[in-house]
Amino acid sequence: MSNSNRTKLLLDIALFVAFLITMDPRFSGLAIHEWLSIAAAATVIVHLLLSWSWIVNVTRRFFAKATNGARVNYVLNWLLFIDGILIMLSGIMISESAMPALGIVLPMNFAWRRLHDMSANLSLLIMGVHLAMHWTWIVTTFKRVFLSGGKTQQTAMIAEEA
Repeated sequence: MSNSNRTKLLLDIALFVAFLITMDPRFSGLAIHEWLSIAAAATVIVHLLLSWSWIVNVTRRFFAKATNGARVNYVLNWLLFIDGILIMLSGIMISESAMPALGIVLPMNFAWRRLHDMSANLSLLIMGVHLAMHWTWIVTTFKRVFLSGGKTQQTAMIAEEA
């Protein structure tokens, strides 16, 4: 098992837990919701860097040699990325804790709040499809990392993860 896949799995678990916590600010409180979301955005950047070779390879062969599954995965990942940007941008624009703590106070605007709510709700759907498409990788890598010390001889395609 490559260290890259182990790192991606651990990052993905952290992102998923952060995603669950931040989906309802009443659960954690607004300050934790905002700061954890900012930390999650940084974690997504690391995830993207670890997946950069996959991104470049599929981009190069998207219209020629890529499989339909890779194309769907690629488009889904772009949708998730764009939705994440909308969530973060709108979240920053309506911030009541993190931005004021940094000395930045923005005027309240219901359009930003509505965009934030809609993009957060859309992320539930996109994330569900993303998880379903990567379920084999998640289970196989989880078993390798946590249950067999990385020595399992399973044949699932680890390289499909992005």
